[in-house]
Amino acid sequence: MNKIKKGDEVVVQTGRDKGKRGTVLRIFDNGRALVNDVNIVKKHVKPNPNKGETGGIIEKEAPIELSNLAVFNPNTKKGDRIGFKYLEDGTKVRVFKSDGEVVDV
Repeated sequence: MNKIKKGDEVVVQTGRDKGKRGTVLRIFDNGRALVNDVNIVKKHVKPNPNKGETGGIIEKEAPIELSNLAVFNPNTKKGDRIGFKYLEDGTKVRVFKSDGEVVDV
């Protein structure tokens, strides 16, 4: 079970986008995540007349390291670390380290 999942609200901890919040769009196998409106890069694209694409410079999200992200805790209004806990019925859930609240509702 990963600590950060698709659909989580995360906060960037380090880098040029420090402090920005976004939603995880995708998790990659190499320890990176694609976050909405975070780590925007400019990409130069050649035109492709067969597909009807125009060339130019486009802005898109680039993957960011999972170690630079923290899950947003709505109670403390900050990024928080994640731990795991088993409930009474035996299900494993993610919890915030600061207040012990369950992340998965």
